[in-house]
Amino acid sequence: MAKINPIQLQKYLHGVNYPASKQDLIDAGKKNGADENASKTLESLPDQNYNTPADVSEAVGQLND
Repeated sequence: MAKINPIQLQKYLHGVNYPASKQDLIDAGKKNGADENASKTLESLPDQNYNTPADVSEAVGQLND
């Protein structure tokens, strides 16, 4: 999986009400036109609730390690 820019990913998550589940993030990405890389990144996140956009960025960072 290619690394994704966290700022670009947050654009795809516009309108998400936190806390949000992994499925909420996936649904928002689809609604906001996430590309294939962003969609795969969201689907690869741990299945948990995310309290803030920073929590999402942290989890994505751990995927890229």
